[in-house]
Amino acid sequence: MNKIMVLGTASGVGKSTVATALCRYYKNKGFKVAPFKALNISLNSYVTEDGLEMGRAQVVQAEACELRPMAYMNPVLLKPSGNNKTQVIVNGKVHCTMDAYKYKELNKELKKIVKDTFDNFSKDYEVMILEGSGSCAEINLRETDIANMSMAKAADADVILVADIDRGGVFASVLGTLMLLNDDERARVKGVIINKFRGNVDYFKSAMKQLEDIIKVPVLGVLPYFELDIEDEDSVTERIKNKDITGLDIAIIRLPHMSNFTDFNNLERLNDVTVRYVNNAEDINKPDLIIIPGTKNTINDLRFIKKNGIFDKIKDLEKEGAIILGICGGYQMLGRSINDLKGIEGKVTSEKGFDFLDIETIFNEEKRTKQVNGIIKNACNIFKSCIGVKVKGYEIHNGVTNVKDESTIFIKGENDEVLGVYNKEKNVLGTYLHGIFDEKEFLLNFINDIRETKGLNIIEKELLDYRVYKLNQYDELAKIFEENINIRRIINI
Repeated sequence: MNKIMVLGTASGVGKSTVATALCRYYKNKGFKVAPFKALNISLNSYVTEDGLEMGRAQVVQAEACELRPMAYMNPVLLKPSGNNKTQVIVNGKVHCTMDAYKYKELNKELKKIVKDTFDNFSKDYEVMILEGSGSCAEINLRETDIANMSMAKAADADVILVADIDRGGVFASVLGTLMLLNDDERARVKGVIINKFRGNVDYFKSAMKQLEDIIKVPVLGVLPYFELDIEDEDSVTERIKNKDITGLDIAIIRLPHMSNFTDFNNLERLNDVTVRYVNNAEDINKPDLIIIPGTKNTINDLRFIKKNGIFDKIKDLEKEGAIILGICGGYQMLGRSINDLKGIEGKVTSEKGFDFLDIETIFNEEKRTKQVNGIIKNACNIFKSCIGVKVKGYEIHNGVTNVKDESTIFIKGENDEVLGVYNKEKNVLGTYLHGIFDEKEFLLNFINDIRETKGLNIIEKELLDYRVYKLNQYDELAKIFEENINIRRIINI
């Protein structure tokens, strides 16, 4: 079994992109290939078919390998939840919630779990593409490292180092990283990839040679700056920057602990639709649709939007008939109240919600992680074409939501469970379903129903299936990679 690990000089340099490109390249060459990342720190997670939770970066890489996402691809997921607390997910299940300063105590246990998981999981594959986390040369974290050189040693994997030239200082970052590694760690680095290059690479070739002469490690190539529609690992992304408004205006509230922003990636594919993220009341304006997304800390984020004026702004817009959708934590906020009687999110507390929906939520100790199928049972007049449409997605939440009026049920699941409701004024909807917009029929019917009320043209009935679209994007990524990187040298590694 062949193993190669992608490490970075810093966070955001493109490790996930390079790992995804390698996954797709080897899959297209007929190999049985799988991704692995020992530890993710992210609020952007996914639920597998067997109800286990994992980071989205390895979901993307699994898709590039055309595999079912499995929690073993990301055995440790850390989800910061505020108040110096972090939820620790191990092989898909909640292991504990820890104080940030107690991580060192848990570290040895997690290292063993990661090593055992990799050894058991990797046996079924010809090629394993491993990915690190952040910078691989954080000398103050060497003792507790799980995801970087510690994992390379545990897997006995050679390393490709990725550096980002777009942020500047690329030569110093590569040289500095290698200098801070131990001799045995440095010996594992078999190649360097320069990422996000703008300009003519021919003018850069002499600099590549200079760098090789200094570091005594081959520069495998330079990836150009390009734009493909591939999911980002977390919310530190170009995607959430505000844009000029054209066509249908969708404003998503950027909560401090916002999770699963990938719920809205498919919306961004639509022509004549603007998806923008707002974190203050002034920027909301009067959008055609307001979305309150999921969050890892519902009560704190609800208090945040009350304090900064977003809450009152949304209340005023609702009175004017604004269409509002809440997903997961956003759904809970739209109800009468949220009660944390066991201190799941920190202190025992409760908070009044928007009171748009006739629901109340009580947090419990058991986290619900499940893929679900449902159907739109009822909807207000605006969304009449959605009735009867099948939907699917996944739930990741604490809390049981009690529905007071069953006549307002929006979505029902296969087992007759309530997955969402709407208000009697028929302009506010909420659901627990992450990924609901990934389904083409619901996406188009929902958006076109809003467009019709706004006097806008109906759009894109022939929209490409989202799965096919994503596979095409992975193929484009692999093509760019193969055209710009010395594949023969990677095969030799």
